[in-house]
Amino acid sequence: MPARNVVSSDTPSSNVRYSRLASDDDGYTDLQFKRSPPKVPYKAIALATVLFLIGSLLIIIGSLLLAGYFGVAHSDRTVPVLIIGILVFLPGIYHLRIAYYASKGYRGYSYDDIPDFDD
Repeated sequence: MPARNVVSSDTPSSNVRYSRLASDDDGYTDLQFKRSPPKVPYKAIALATVLFLIGSLLIIIGSLLLAGYFGVAHSDRTVPVLIIGILVFLPGIYHLRIAYYASKGYRGYSYDDIPDFDD
């Protein structure tokens, strides 16, 4: 496809070269419709992994505390550990699941669905 020249106001019109466009030119190029390769958000996946691990650890500790496996002086403090573990675990497992399915190429899953840190 021939290059199109831009006409500015300070250029004399006698020096401007014009090129005839192809008769089948509809104003689109093939590059507009090609998707760039996905950018893998490594930092966001690392954060999701850390959230998953911390949440899993807190859920296990909270469950053991609630079951009475450990001797606890104040039993009212076991439920908040379990709740915080669940709240940390859920976003971690959610984003890890998206990252896993996107890496395997499942339809409907993309790295674009994972929030990235705009560096």
